[in-house]
Amino acid sequence: MSSAAVAYARKNHPRFLDELKALLRIPSVSTLAEHKGDCRKAAETLLADLKKIGLENARLIETEGHPLVYADWLHAGGKPTALFYGHYDVQPPDPLDEWRTAPFEPTERDGNLYARGAADDKGQVVAQVKALESLLAANGKLPLNVRVLFEGEEEVGGEGIASHVAAKPAHLKADFALVSDTELFAPGLPTLCVGLRGMIYTELEVRGAKTDLHSGMYGGAAPNPFVALCQIVARLKDENGHILIPGFYDGIVPPSPEELAAWRSLPFDEEEYRKAEVGSKELVGEQGFSVLERTWARPTLDVHGMPGGFTGAGAKTVIPAKALAKVSMRLVPGMTPACTFELYKSHVEKIAPAGVEVEARMIHAGDACLIPVDNRYIQAATRALREVWNKETVFIRSGGSIPIVGDFERHLGLPSVMMGFGLPDDNLHAPNEKFHLKNFELGIESVIRFLEEAGNL
Repeated sequence: MSSAAVAYARKNHPRFLDELKALLRIPSVSTLAEHKGDCRKAAETLLADLKKIGLENARLIETEGHPLVYADWLHAGGKPTALFYGHYDVQPPDPLDEWRTAPFEPTERDGNLYARGAADDKGQVVAQVKALESLLAANGKLPLNVRVLFEGEEEVGGEGIASHVAAKPAHLKADFALVSDTELFAPGLPTLCVGLRGMIYTELEVRGAKTDLHSGMYGGAAPNPFVALCQIVARLKDENGHILIPGFYDGIVPPSPEELAAWRSLPFDEEEYRKAEVGSKELVGEQGFSVLERTWARPTLDVHGMPGGFTGAGAKTVIPAKALAKVSMRLVPGMTPACTFELYKSHVEKIAPAGVEVEARMIHAGDACLIPVDNRYIQAATRALREVWNKETVFIRSGGSIPIVGDFERHLGLPSVMMGFGLPDDNLHAPNEKFHLKNFELGIESVIRFLEEAGNL
C-alpha cells in the first residue's frame, strides 16, 4: 500500500496503542450508577482526541443517560459523507476472580491486549479515530466528509442515541454509516457483517399473595409465583428448541439459497465451536438447521435470570409474593419488535396458572436488518479489505443485535457498513476480554483504505 496515511499509522502505532490503553483504564460501565462519572470521563477523553486530530464542531450532546460524542469534518465538496459510530461504554467486569489480570489495567499477553472493553468497543472506536488522524496528518484533509457519533449506553439499550437519531437532526445527514462493533469470522479473514438479529428484552412478573407467606401455614393453599413462573417459562419452548408462542414464526424471511451456500463454504468446525467457544457437552437448538442458521437467521427465546424470593445462606420457608424473569427474544427479518412482544404478552397471559397475575413489560427493543451486498459502499469496503488483508472478504450475519443500525436505516435512510475487527474468542461480556493487537493495527489501516476508496465513488 502506498498510502501516506497508512505509513503514518504504522509509524505512530505505539502511541496509538498507548492511547487505547489510557481509554481502557477508565471503567465506563454504563449500567452501574457509581460509574456515571467514569462514563463522562471516557466521553470527554474521546472528545479531546477528536478535537486534537483536527475534527470540528466537537461537542458532547447530553441525553437522559450518558452523553453522546459528536464531531465532523465537512470540507470534501462533492464527496460522500460517512457517519462513524461506536460506543465507549462497557459491560461490568464480574466475576472478578476469573480475570487473570485486572480488567481495567490493560495487559499485553500472547499477541493480545486484555481489558474490559478492549474489543467491545473501545479498541474499535480508537481504530476509527486513529484512521481519521492518520488521513488528516498525512494529507491535511479527508478523502470524504465525516461525521462522528459515539454513544455511552449501547450496553444498556442505547435509548439516548435512539431518541437523538429519531429526531433526524441536520448534523447527522450522511450517505452511509461506518459501524465498527463486529468481528472477523476467523483470524486473518476479512469480514463484513451484512445482517443482524433484532431483539426484545422483557421482564415477566408473576404476582400471587399480597405479601410473603409462611410455607408451613399457607403452603398448599396459597399460589406460589415462582412455581407459576417456572410453569410459564417451561411452556415457551419445547425440548427441540421450537418456540411455542402462536404466530411467532409467521412472516420470517429465510436466507437465500446463495447465502446459505456461502455460509457452507466458511471455515467453520462445529465441534471446535462446541468445545472452544461454547464449552458445553453438546449443542442444542432447532432441528433441521445448521449452527450458523440457528445463530444468524433463526429467532430465539432465552431466560437470563429469575431474581426474587429468598436466596441467602441457610433456609427461609417463604412463599414469595412475586417472582420475576428476564426474558429476551432475538428477531430475524420479517419480525418486528412490537408485533413479537404482543404475541408473547398474549401467550404468557393465556397460559398463566390459576391464582396468579402476570405482567409482561418491554425493557428495550431493536429491529433486525439486512444490508444488500451490491451496495457501492459495501463493494468499496471489500476492495479495501482485500488490499489490507490479502484475502477475499466474506459476508456473514451476526446473531447479536446493534439496534442503532436499524435506527440509522429507519430514521436517516443510511445503509451501514459493519466493518469490525474482533475475533470470535475475544470473550465479549465475559472475563478476560481481549483484542488481538494485529487486528487493532490492520483495523486502522482497513478504515484508512476504505475511506480512500469511498472517497473515489
